[in-house]
Amino acid sequence: MRPLAALLLFTLSGAVAAANDDIPLNELAFLDKIQTISKATILEQLGDPSNIINIRNRQTNELTGAIWRYRYLNTSEDGDYYKATELDFIGDRVVTVVFINTDFEDADTAALPADAECPASC
Repeated sequence: MRPLAALLLFTLSGAVAAANDDIPLNELAFLDKIQTISKATILEQLGDPSNIINIRNRQTNELTGAIWRYRYLNTSEDGDYYKATELDFIGDRVVTVVFINTDFEDADTAALPADAECPASC
């Protein structure tokens, strides 16, 4: 009987963990989760970013990547908010996360146009 009870408890705990698919905002938990989910899920849970730069292939005009920035989204381990969080996408997935403690206007990529081009090898 004990193995059956243990199996039931294990199954139920997995269902609870699977039901909690919210994106955590603490930086380390955020890093673990964000690269496993799609753009659509990120938009659904976090809303529209404050700033979007789309990266297109120069020859095909195909959207190959994007840079999304959110303001005051994530907290550091000591609980302080980062001024910005940058999510760099290739296709539908996050490939790089940058936590920023400067304002958007101070960041280097703020000068990029809303639609930037990448070389043909992109």
